[in-house]
Amino acid sequence: MHTIRPGAQDWGPGARFLVVLASAFVVVAGLRAGAPVLLPFCLAFFLAILSIPIMLWLQRKGIPRAAAIILAVLVDVAVLGIIVLLANQSLADVQVRLPLYATRLQALLDTWTAGFEASGLPVGDVFDELISAAAIMDTARDLLGRVAVFLSNTFIVILVMVFILSEAAVFPDKFRAVLGGGGGEIGRFTKITDEVLEYLAIKTLVSIATGLCIGLWAWALGLDFPVVLGLIGFVLNYVPTIGSIIAAVPAVLLALIQFDGLGQPLLVASGYIAVNVAFGNLLEPHLLGRRLGLSTLVVILSLIFWAWVWGPVGALLAVPLTMIVKIMLENTHDLRWIAVLLDKAAPEAAVADGSAPNPGDSP
Repeated sequence: MHTIRPGAQDWGPGARFLVVLASAFVVVAGLRAGAPVLLPFCLAFFLAILSIPIMLWLQRKGIPRAAAIILAVLVDVAVLGIIVLLANQSLADVQVRLPLYATRLQALLDTWTAGFEASGLPVGDVFDELISAAAIMDTARDLLGRVAVFLSNTFIVILVMVFILSEAAVFPDKFRAVLGGGGGEIGRFTKITDEVLEYLAIKTLVSIATGLCIGLWAWALGLDFPVVLGLIGFVLNYVPTIGSIIAAVPAVLLALIQFDGLGQPLLVASGYIAVNVAFGNLLEPHLLGRRLGLSTLVVILSLIFWAWVWGPVGALLAVPLTMIVKIMLENTHDLRWIAVLLDKAAPEAAVADGSAPNPGDSP
């Protein structure tokens, strides 16, 4: 007598959905619990991807692999060291001046409150509850503390990056051995790697240019801490659509506190708008192309999700992580339809003939 045991193929759609949902909850819980380990690893992974072209270029010049890895890491260490030194000094100055800024901001809010109430608009309670100077400065102080703690983990990030680079040269051979010489899978893996590298490289170069322009604009207008504002612009440029808006808030607020009148704040805002239009709306889409874009809704949801999972640093990594997932989905035969949903526009072929993409189509 044979006993019939139900297998996964006998499950109904509801049971399969519950299993997938439960698995997703387990994965998310693991991501939150493993944040102290996973965050440095993700940063090291991104830095390693950006360093691989340097390492390969050095190897093509005849430099041994070990020496090429060391030189590539030294380049990263030099760049990160300069950023950390500038950021630490600027953050220390910001913390010293925060009480003065709080006083000036409170005086500015009192002036605005008196003006609105003189016009018959009772906004005093709203300002006290939503736009409190003390609350704003406490938030700024908390963010500065988080940044300082994050910068203290730089050594761990660099150490992990060294080991990732040491594996990068032999990993393709390991991948071929695992697949048994499957040319299609190897080609797909290479395509995914190239597209991820292309996205991160272009995004990083555009972000550097954005941060430099913002820092120079702040310095030309006489704003305090142009280095910090430039770094904020550089980091938040990884967040499309709303990153530039968030980056402009501290600069405009600082201009309101530092200068009398609205002339300088308007100049600061106009500079941010010009930089965002030039880089975010013209140069970057031209370099990345339509295919390497994300829906605005997906950007917002990914920011909320990764900020909840990994905090502020997770929010900064949200879009690069989501873009990497999208690139992998685009190159996966039966999951490409998810990448189409994540994209910022429908595929051109589907728009032209009015048809929807087939989930089973290969990329």
